[in-house]
Amino acid sequence: MQKSISSSVKGIAHSVIDSLPDQATMDDIMHALYVRAKFDHGELEIREGHGIEHEEAKQRLQKWVK
Repeated sequence: MQKSISSSVKGIAHSVIDSLPDQATMDDIMHALYVRAKFDHGELEIREGHGIEHEEAKQRLQKWVK
């Protein structure tokens, strides 16, 4: 099973890298992979019921918006 997980992750990495322009730097690649990993993690948390309601998120953000 571990091999299929690695292959899946490798495939995702390939698709992220392939979506970048040919002039992308190593920093661009690392940033795109980081953002994708964080996005995927966030989606998983929401699917597992660890998210918060939209209204609560808006209330929390009011502390940061000036």
